[in-house]
Amino acid sequence: MNRPATILLTALAPVSWGTTYAVTTEFLPADRPLFTGMMRALPAGLVLLALARVLPRGVWWGKAAVLGALNIGAFFPLLFLSAYRLPGGMAAVVGSVGPLIVVGLSAVLLGQRPTARSVLTGLVAAFGVSLVVLKAAGALDVVGVVAALASAVSMSAGTVLTKRWGRPDGVGPLALTAWQLTAGGLLIAPLALLVEGAPPALDGRAAGGCLYLALANTAIAYWLWFRGIGRLTATQVTFLGPLSPLTAAVVGWAALGQSLTPVQLAGMAVAFGATLAGQLGARTPTVGRSFGSAERKRTPEALRDLSRAV
Repeated sequence: MNRPATILLTALAPVSWGTTYAVTTEFLPADRPLFTGMMRALPAGLVLLALARVLPRGVWWGKAAVLGALNIGAFFPLLFLSAYRLPGGMAAVVGSVGPLIVVGLSAVLLGQRPTARSVLTGLVAAFGVSLVVLKAAGALDVVGVVAALASAVSMSAGTVLTKRWGRPDGVGPLALTAWQLTAGGLLIAPLALLVEGAPPALDGRAAGGCLYLALANTAIAYWLWFRGIGRLTATQVTFLGPLSPLTAAVVGWAALGQSLTPVQLAGMAVAFGATLAGQLGARTPTVGRSFGSAERKRTPEALRDLSRAV
């Protein structure tokens, strides 16, 4: 498959994640962020595991646990925490520094020398996202800022390590995705039970929302994401991230009656332009093994921040 097609398929992952806010607010029970995270990750992981029929072997038990924790198990709770403790949009803005973190980690772990172009593109992308989502409200919370940064570092580190470790011989991206989602879901499950108590009863509407999040929004989206990591550079993949907040803004306008100001439209153009620029000029690796062979519904902005970053 040629590079443009691979980029387009990988881009479907952050586009799907941009629908999380609308689905969560319109279909799922309020007050259950960790339960929602668990229902996204664990069923999706188990379904993919049943399809792949491959379990980790040897050191890959540990590697799968680490990747699952970074990309799912730690990332989700940290993101929820930041979304509730920061003013509207700020969590998404802090999280938008992910491409810059990936550029730095790629230099250390992958030997990919950072360029002025990639750094500048990352700054422009973060600026564009800030125009789309940032709201002037309240003082910054230290814990919220730290959680937002930690969530960005967690996902960025997971992306780079996924690239560095590649996959075992004979194992495809479907199995790798299954391992990570299952490990991440198993990490979130006891935390959800401890913090939020027993799972809530789900009506048909909520069950449908959970089904969408588990299958399309998580199983398929993360499979496309990890597949893209194996075929593109880590920097190329992470520069697709701004598509998530842009999609959330468009869905909010089209489905939830939210307005888009001229400043937001300008920010969308800037962020989208940075996303395109992040795909240009990068050398695509050879396809195959890679290098190194509490969601309380307190405010709409809180859930919107979540969807913009996941």
